[in-house]
Amino acid sequence: MTFDQIIGNLKKKIYAPVYFLQGEEPFYIDQIAAYIENEVLSDAEKEFNQTVVYGKDLDLPTLISYAKRYPMMSNYQVVIVKEAQDLKDIGGKKESSESVSKAGKKSDTKDHFYEYLQNPTPTTILVLCYKYKTLDKRTKAAKTLEKAGVVFESKKIYADKVPAWVNQYVLSKGHRINPKAAALMAEYLGADLSRVANEVNKLLLNLKPGDEISARLVEENIGISKEFNIFELQNALGKRNILKANQIVNYFGANPKNNPIQFTLPQLYSYFLKLLTLHSITDRSQNNVASILGVHPYFVSDYENAARAYSRDHCIRNISYIRDYDLRSKGIKASSADDGALMKELVYRILH
Repeated sequence: MTFDQIIGNLKKKIYAPVYFLQGEEPFYIDQIAAYIENEVLSDAEKEFNQTVVYGKDLDLPTLISYAKRYPMMSNYQVVIVKEAQDLKDIGGKKESSESVSKAGKKSDTKDHFYEYLQNPTPTTILVLCYKYKTLDKRTKAAKTLEKAGVVFESKKIYADKVPAWVNQYVLSKGHRINPKAAALMAEYLGADLSRVANEVNKLLLNLKPGDEISARLVEENIGISKEFNIFELQNALGKRNILKANQIVNYFGANPKNNPIQFTLPQLYSYFLKLLTLHSITDRSQNNVASILGVHPYFVSDYENAARAYSRDHCIRNISYIRDYDLRSKGIKASSADDGALMKELVYRILH
């Protein structure tokens, strides 16, 4: 099931006995678990019927004993296991049904979770937050989960999809965001959706319903220099504005903590890779270019102008330069220059 389907069913009070929430992106896992924790039971019901535990503090027999309890003065009880990936043997043992301990005695190898999934308690809503990984599909528990309840995999979002995600998230909150503002947030906050959502929520506190989040608002509240940031550096390079590009890279060198080379180089690599890709696109309609490059249509004209400034061969050369300076910044290639000096050299070579 998708995130929207799960939340939609929960809002309709259609509950499953087991929710197994897994995957590399914790944002959606936390969102589903938080909804169940906050909305399924009333405050009075939660006192006796809601249990929230952490995987590292739990074992399977204890968890199953929680799940098999019946609710008190409520239709349901909720059991939420946070960080369930730390719960030992949650996927089931792969060895034979019995194993011998070092002391020579047979140890308990019952697959408690699998046995519970065979007949889950209908009045229990068991939520397992299995973050940053997925359950081994070869185990019996994994094969039974789909029949027993809801399995949701929260996949990591690609960096080029973050601006679109920001736009949709802001719209869901009753506001709008300028495309440049969404791109700035993506550039500076990365693909950590929890962090991005948290920053968006902060921005929305002082806005009226329907107000737009501007690039200026993002710059002022997320610690981004209005004139000296990766977004403006790309614009300066795209326009071959030597003075502006050097001003920005000098600022980066003077403020390395806020503008680390390890952050800047991947962004420049992605930028010139997009320009190289643009040279091979035959259908130059705005929406088609935006789709292939993974950018908002608002920015297509900027990429078109930059592609005219840099030929296909020039893009290939610049990508090679960026790779070379990335190796130097990591100490793989010998260099006596500091990060600021490396960036100045790179920008010079890109522009000349």
